[in-house]
Amino acid sequence: MADRRDKAALVSETRRRFEAEYLPDKSDKYDSRDVERLQQDDKWVENYLIWRQDVVDDTLKMIDQSFQWRKEYTVNDLTESVLPKALLENGALFLHGYDKEGYKLFWVRVKLHVKDQKQQLEKKKLVAFWLEHYAKRDHGKPLTVVFDMAESGISHIDLDFVRFIVNCFTDYYPNFLTKIVIFEMPWIMNAAFKIVKGWLGPDAISMLKFTNKSDVQEYISGEYLPPHMGGTDSFKYSYPPLVDDDFQTPLCENGPITSEDEHESKEEIDADAKETGDLNEEQSLNQKKMNSIEQNSKSEESDKTEFKPKNAKKALTTFKGPLLHISPAEELYFGSKETGEKKCLIVLTNVTKNVVAFKVRTTAPEKYRVKPSNSSCEPGTSLDIIVSLHGGFAASLQDRFLIMAAEMDQSSGSGVQDLSQFWKEVPRTKVMEHRLRCHVIESSKPSTLTLKENAFNIPAKTNEDLHMQLTHLLQINKRLQEQIDRCLWFQQLSVVLSLLSITVVAFCFYLVYNQRG
Repeated sequence: MADRRDKAALVSETRRRFEAEYLPDKSDKYDSRDVERLQQDDKWVENYLIWRQDVVDDTLKMIDQSFQWRKEYTVNDLTESVLPKALLENGALFLHGYDKEGYKLFWVRVKLHVKDQKQQLEKKKLVAFWLEHYAKRDHGKPLTVVFDMAESGISHIDLDFVRFIVNCFTDYYPNFLTKIVIFEMPWIMNAAFKIVKGWLGPDAISMLKFTNKSDVQEYISGEYLPPHMGGTDSFKYSYPPLVDDDFQTPLCENGPITSEDEHESKEEIDADAKETGDLNEEQSLNQKKMNSIEQNSKSEESDKTEFKPKNAKKALTTFKGPLLHISPAEELYFGSKETGEKKCLIVLTNVTKNVVAFKVRTTAPEKYRVKPSNSSCEPGTSLDIIVSLHGGFAASLQDRFLIMAAEMDQSSGSGVQDLSQFWKEVPRTKVMEHRLRCHVIESSKPSTLTLKENAFNIPAKTNEDLHMQLTHLLQINKRLQEQIDRCLWFQQLSVVLSLLSITVVAFCFYLVYNQRG
């Protein structure tokens, strides 16, 4: 708790001093979007501090240097359209796969690099494009750089370009590098990489990992290594489109589905009905309403920033997107084979005034069953998605989930065929995407939304767990209150209608009596 307060104080001091000491004289050298982000994004400031060992003076110098570089290279405006298509098609630089710690791999295929001073600036912008693309997409999670030097020679080495890549991590992108894996470096390049070590500095030299075919799998598993590195990854780079994580449609609850738009058969629905009794408890405890989430968002964020539980526990957090609020915000917690926790829950809340269609993809479709994986969410309501491990599979840090969402027009239907047609026609720019990582808990139970054996898993005896239980009780109480209010409303309506009926009957008798008289 004290460390958290100390970090908050450093963040505040960094912002205050940057605004007082740097901004007045250099505002024209910075992109206003970066300045605004520095004032709003605590994590970004913390990463600068971490990368400079919490020394504020050094941190301010790095921020100044990186901000000037970001404006010079127009980093915030780098898109595919402003880069030469030939460079994107070349495949010398791309993101693909994960190392054994779950960090994204940034590949530099040295043999495809050709020295060309005319394109040097464009190549550097391509590096910045990929790094910025990933930093924004995965919220600044660090990555691992792989220099694949197989079949390369002295003619492929461009020290100016290599230095630029190194500088990106040492000076421009704070706390963004975990390691540099160098595969099969030719002996003739030993002298060149002694220079590279000098650029990295003594603190970062430990990040260099020189490998060959026999030991590269100490850092990267075979499933993300190409055959020439001793792996089994059949991935082949191509462009367009941009390389992603190869997200695919997962298994549905009752087995594999043949396409992303295929819905459950009548037999599957009947089978699901038999499980309803087991799932009732889950649904009753986890039916979230938009208002409830908004009421609890402040306390959840407080838990996230102030509470640091042991054993990798995290407070329940919510990603607040323009179409959907998604909980948990970043990670799905699964147990190891020993702990047996095989199910997790994702809660989607529609915060728009229209129906929102969504799809769930995963990088490991053979491992997971997701229900529902392709459906829609009504305005102002919440929907539970159950993610479960299939068979004897175990979750790994490399597994990822992608949630895609798009707002549907009032005229659009929500049936299976309607959704199929909708996803074919919706513009890419209208699709919201959010990614979730997997986290494996070895012993203790996580306090995110985790399901075990068709029951809601509520760990006990921590402030975090008490907060969750209290939240559920408040939600149940809110639903009961709503039901009582509806009952009272119907009761009052019934009384009014009864009085109205009596009045009409009395009036009729009065008219009949007067006519006879």
